[in-house]
Amino acid sequence: MPVNINTKMIALLGKPLSQSYAARMQNAAYRAAGINMLYFYSEVENDHLLDVLNGIRYMSFAGCAITKPNKVEVMKYVDEVDPLAKKMNASNTLVLKDGKFIAYNTDGLGFLRAFQEDAPEHNLPDTTFITLGAGGAGRAICSVLAFNGAKKIYVYDLNTATADELVKDINDNFCPIAERVDIEEAAFLKGKVAESNVIMNNTGLGMIGSSDKTPVPKDFLNPDQLCFDATYNPAKTRFLLEAEQVGCKIMNGLGMSLYQGAEQIKLWSGQDAPIEVMREELFTILSHRGDV
Repeated sequence: MPVNINTKMIALLGKPLSQSYAARMQNAAYRAAGINMLYFYSEVENDHLLDVLNGIRYMSFAGCAITKPNKVEVMKYVDEVDPLAKKMNASNTLVLKDGKFIAYNTDGLGFLRAFQEDAPEHNLPDTTFITLGAGGAGRAICSVLAFNGAKKIYVYDLNTATADELVKDINDNFCPIAERVDIEEAAFLKGKVAESNVIMNNTGLGMIGSSDKTPVPKDFLNPDQLCFDATYNPAKTRFLLEAEQVGCKIMNGLGMSLYQGAEQIKLWSGQDAPIEVMREELFTILSHRGDV
């Protein structure tokens, strides 16, 4: 659709953003559904996030998408918070209404739908998870897992304060199933990874700029596990490639991105998203890259 005076803008706020396919996916959906919106990127970190948000309040915006490293920081600057986002203390979606920002979180919902679709063999009450990374994505995913009855969640993050905060929030706000993994003992981490059915890389390691890095050594993994990486560009991070070599089932963040994006579109526009159009656009991008 052509951009005109009635077009509502949506900015993705985070850094880095060069790996994101969100704009192509979202704009394909708006064209297909006849929604007069435009999604674009704006690289910003915590230090200037408030400045950018203050400008957006007074412009023709439907809202913002929030990504790393701003998902927790943004909670300081919103006017209202959806109950689930409040329990998570993280937001990836702001809706701008009457000059006020309302915070939501669709990350966890997107992950859960993709997980249940791709890994139906994992019944949540019988499944132990470990998140490597307790920032915005890890927080959202673990909160939704706890809310939906996961058996156990181990939390590992080099920032122990962030890990402790997530463990406390899950245990206080959802159910007492979370436990922090000590970062000082590699053997302790290896043991907790071995106890887990699903290993989740929510650190960002493996994205463009850190493609040679992985959050855990390959010999920590075993073939009975599912390994998930919140990253989808590249389609297979070093973590997923090594997991595949071990014999693990693997899952990247593409489905999570698809379904969380569909939830965002409904929040911003009030309309159901054309999911198959969005899926096709993502596969078109990846096929041109040679990743599918």
